[in-house]
Formats: sequence, C-alpha cells, structure tokens
Amino acid sequence: MDQLRALNYFIAVAETGNFTEAARRFSVPASSVSRRIADLEQQLGANLFQRSTRVVKLTEVGRNYLKQVRPLVAQLAQTNESVRAYQTEPMGILRISSMVGFGELMLLPLLDEFAKRYPKVILDISLTDELSTLNRDDIDIAIRGGYAPNERVVAIKLLDNRFFAVAAPTYLARVGVPDHPAELRQHAGLYFRTPTGPTPWLSYFDQQWQDVSAPAVGISNNGTWLMAQTLAGAGIVLLPKWVTEPYLARGELILLDLQPSVTITSHPDASVFLLYQKHRYLVPKIKSAVDFLVDRIAQTTATA
Repeated sequence: MDQLRALNYFIAVAETGNFTEAARRFSVPASSVSRRIADLEQQLGANLFQRSTRVVKLTEVGRNYLKQVRPLVAQLAQTNESVRAYQTEPMGILRISSMVGFGELMLLPLLDEFAKRYPKVILDISLTDELSTLNRDDIDIAIRGGYAPNERVVAIKLLDNRFFAVAAPTYLARVGVPDHPAELRQHAGLYFRTPTGPTPWLSYFDQQWQDVSAPAVGISNNGTWLMAQTLAGAGIVLLPKWVTEPYLARGELILLDLQPSVTITSHPDASVFLLYQKHRYLVPKIKSAVDFLVDRIAQTTATA
C-alpha cells in the first residue's frame, strides 16, 4: 500500500511539475511527497525526476515509467471503486436453494418481482429437497421445511408448515369419510417422497404416537403430479395448508376433520424457514433478498 501511495504521488508530481501542488491534492506536506518519491527511486534504482530550485521534470526513464504505471493505477482505482459499489448496492450472483414445492408455488413468482427491482443481481436458483449446508454448498439463502436447525445460521420463520389430510369430493363419495386417524389404514394414500423416504402419517392417541399410514397408491417427489392424482380422486394426501388453500376455497378438495389430528412429524413447531449466515447479512444482495422475501411472503400469507 505504501508503494501505491508513492505511485499516486509520482503521477501527481509528473502532472503538476511541482511537489507542493501535488501535495495539495492529497492534503499532505510537500516533504511527505518528496520522501515517498525518493524511496520509490531508491527502490527502482533510477532517478524519475530532474530536480532544480525552479522546476521538476521527468527524466527519460521517468517518462517511460509514467506511461506504464498510470493506466495500472487508474485500473486499480476503478477496481477498488467496483468493490466499494458491490458493498453498497445489491449486485452479483445470489445463490438460493429452496425445497421444490415451496419454490415452485411461492418463491419463483416472487423472484420475478425481485429481479425487476434489483437488475444487477444475477439469480442462481436451485430447487431441491436435499438438505444443504450454507457454507459448504456455497448457498447464500436456503428455504427449508421442518424446524429451526441447530447450526450457526439465522432462521426466520416464513410460515406454518403443519400438514393436513385432504381428499377430492369424488374420492370421499366413493370410499367414505374417515373420522378417526386409525380409519386411514383402510384408505388409499398418496405420499410425498423426501430424501429420507415417503412421509409417514402420524397421530397421537392411546398415549403414544401411532403410524396410521394408508396403503400407498402413489409416491412421488413431484408435488404437481401428487396434486393431480388427489384431484382425480386417487386417494388421500397430507400437504401444508399453504399448498391446499386455493383448492379448498374452490371446493376441489375437502379438509378431513380427523380427531385427533394427523401429521407427518411429532415435532410441534414444523415451519418453513429462511436460513442465512449471520455475518453475510451485511452483503447488500443478501440483505435485500432476505428483507424482500420475508416481507412479501408475510404479505402473501396475510391476504391468503
């Protein structure tokens, strides 16, 4: 850094022909400029200026040196400015990993709006239900269902992720409406396949958690296909309310009123979380995305 300062002093003296004028540019004493340039000349083993009491002129080697270093110093200054801008304006590649269902239904439509608002941010989106580690997988933001992780990340709850049993009216008219979770074992089940296998159907009764899963008629990690099968009356499926809400409102699906309730996990706080590393929040592209997604998802669920 001392050499860079010396180069800036050298360029200023070459342009002004005067140590005092050059020193004014940097608000330092002329002696400081003179000393830095003398150190530079000693390091190079060459005189860059011809000095007299009246004028300071570049030597031949000084002119050649100026021609070479001036564009380098200018390029470095431009690079530094770009870095400073990167730290103040959202820009660069933003890597987001989201579970597939949430990504398709909620995240991708919101990111269209985000991209228009922050055109200098390049979105790199991965939809996967595989678990990821932020620092290991080079992910800026992850969106996952379950419960808040223990790893050293910030976890913001986006919405409730409890699962509910639903079925099409045609299926219920054909097979009947179950009232108790144990009756589900006599029905047909559609299951979402996670990286650890199909999601079980669990209910707490007789003082313990019971597996009340119905015989499977379809298993997939594709939420669109599972929903199509459910709407066609193939069986019962357990899905979050944020997935089924539009279909329930239109009467295309019916929410089963099972007592006690049925879920896919015994954990009481199943939610959808937005995850990021705390120290990375200061990066503008990450801060803008976190703030935007938390705000817009809150608005969306409030009006749903």
